[in-house]
Order: sequence, then structure tokens, then C-alpha cells
Amino acid sequence: MDINAAAVMTDADTFLTTLYRRHGSALLRLAARLLGGDWHRAQDIVQEVAIRAWQRPMDVGPMDATARHRLFTVVSDLVGDLAGDVHRDQVEPRIETAGEADLALPATPDAVDQTLTARVVWDALADLAPPQREVLLHLHYLDRSVSQAARALGVPTGTVKSRTYYATRALRTALRARGITDC
Repeated sequence: MDINAAAVMTDADTFLTTLYRRHGSALLRLAARLLGGDWHRAQDIVQEVAIRAWQRPMDVGPMDATARHRLFTVVSDLVGDLAGDVHRDQVEPRIETAGEADLALPATPDAVDQTLTARVVWDALADLAPPQREVLLHLHYLDRSVSQAARALGVPTGTVKSRTYYATRALRTALRARGITDC
């Protein structure tokens, strides 16, 4: 990766992080409400809003309170476009078939999706108590076994298991508070 590509990736990460930190939850709630509670489609809408905002930052302006109104407008427009597509599909149904080759290809998330998901998870981890966050980082981020994590943390294995149980429950609650319902 050359220096310019690295700078663009850093700028994109900073922009998307700021957008999600300041407006992500509100955008997700609005999209879900407009879509009748369909959180999966709402997440897709918010990701599209983030991509459009990143591609055209001058349209959004600074990431301040006035940007939220413009971002809400984009969410509403995208939901309206989606509703129009659904209506057209109902009027003129299309039969689509997938070949075996299509079914064999797994859906892979793109870099923007991964960045956004990581941002939401890191924000949710910040809500946990430090011992809970620490045990999850050892087990899942550092890929350590329970006994390895226990040695690194200087606690018994039973404590690691207990902290993991409560940390997982707390993380699930924090993610649901951010609009992630399939966890």
C-alpha cells in the first residue's frame, strides 16, 4: 500500500468513525422506524448513507448538529427509494433463479462494512467494566485459551469463565442499545 492509499484509508476511517459516533445510533433508529422495525435493512441504509457522506463530504458539511438533519434526509430518501422498488416488484414480479455457482460463493463483507462493525463493537466494549473488557480482549482479540488468559490476567480459570459469561451478556446489551439486534 502506498502512502497516498494509506492516507485515504486513515481519512476514511476517521470520517466514518466520527459519523457513526455522532449520528450512527440516531440514523439507525430512524431507518428502522421508517422500515417498520426491519433492523437488517436499516443497517444497510445507514451503511449506504455513510458511503454517500464519505464520497460527497461537501454535501454533508462538518460533522456537527446540522449534519444530522441532512443525513436524516438521505435516510428518508433511501427508504423511499427502497419502498418504490418494493412497490415495483409487487406490480411486476420478477422470477430470479440462482445457479449453483452463485450459491457456492459466500457473501463477504466489504471494507466499509467491516470498519463500521468494528467501530460499533469497540464503542460497545467501552461500556463494559474493565475486567470484563479485558477478559474478552484476551479470549477473542488475542485468541487465547481460558487457561492462557487466566495466567496472563493472574486470576483462576473459573474467574475467567465467570467474567466471560457476564461480559458477553453486558456486550450483548450494549450492542442492542446501539440497534444491533441479531447478537
